[in-house]
Amino acid sequence: QMIDTPQFQRLRHLKQLGTKYLIYPGATHTRFAHSIGVAYLAECLVKTLHENQPELNITKQDSLCVQIAALCYDLGHGPFSHLFDGIFIPDVRPGNCLSFLSSFILMFLLSCNGLDEVMKDYGLNLEEDIVFIEELMQGRKSLDSKGRPENKSFLYEIVANKLNGIDVDKWDYLSRDCHYLGIPSGFDHQRLLKSARVCKVDGRNHICFRDKVADIVYGMFHTRYTLHRQALQHKIGYIIDDALVLADGKLSPDCKISDAIDDMLEYTKLTDHIFDTILNQSDSEELKKARDILKDIVNRRLPKFVGEARLNEEILEVILCLLNCEI
Repeated sequence: QMIDTPQFQRLRHLKQLGTKYLIYPGATHTRFAHSIGVAYLAECLVKTLHENQPELNITKQDSLCVQIAALCYDLGHGPFSHLFDGIFIPDVRPGNCLSFLSSFILMFLLSCNGLDEVMKDYGLNLEEDIVFIEELMQGRKSLDSKGRPENKSFLYEIVANKLNGIDVDKWDYLSRDCHYLGIPSGFDHQRLLKSARVCKVDGRNHICFRDKVADIVYGMFHTRYTLHRQALQHKIGYIIDDALVLADGKLSPDCKISDAIDDMLEYTKLTDHIFDTILNQSDSEELKKARDILKDIVNRRLPKFVGEARLNEEILEVILCLLNCEI
């Protein structure tokens, strides 16, 4: 029933890779498909752990909370996904943190669609389980988690693993993105799924994997690196950010695009369609610069790539030392 809400259906209109479809014609998959995939993999991982280690006492409520967190993990993304969250908002509203937006939209979704009672019908204790779901989405890594006791700390590593980055969200998007981009993938999440076990490490329960799948873990991070190098950091994304910044406050006399992050009703109306809105807006002189940028993109009049510089490990070490960072 959560899937059949306007707030979740909005994800059909957010492309997983933002503007990358302008470079890779196959990259038209959406946050909607990705979210369902993450929820499925979360269910599979919880089921594997429960069947192989019944002593963990994973309840149906635990499993359902993990699936809901996985399903709603990407609710907070704006138009063009990470372009909006990581570049546009920091440009126009420095200091604003969007890490809790998915949680806010989940609360908005539940209240707008009267799903609190439905969750109770499935045996969830809202006072406790809503907190747990929010913690799962935010990826708790400390000892102050309130949703579940310390002996179930491993559950916080399934959706958004802040300890080592091995989680079902990555498993889905690595496989899905590689498929649609046509990039070969050396990562097989099914082997990781089958070998997952909970072990006590430094006094806490963590999800661990057999040493024989170490190459799969390496393949996961290598695939992520390859995706970023070949596709995710393409210059087109940065060009569209310029258009959004120029259009902020000029599309509507009432509010800026960026103001939507303060109003969940308005925010859930924002989708990738904003590209066409700016491009096809009336001949407003205020929008001319933003419109010209998008016209150049549509007509493939793109800026030339001049060059890049890579930092080797020695230079990086010096920079980190200068910044007082630990290597």
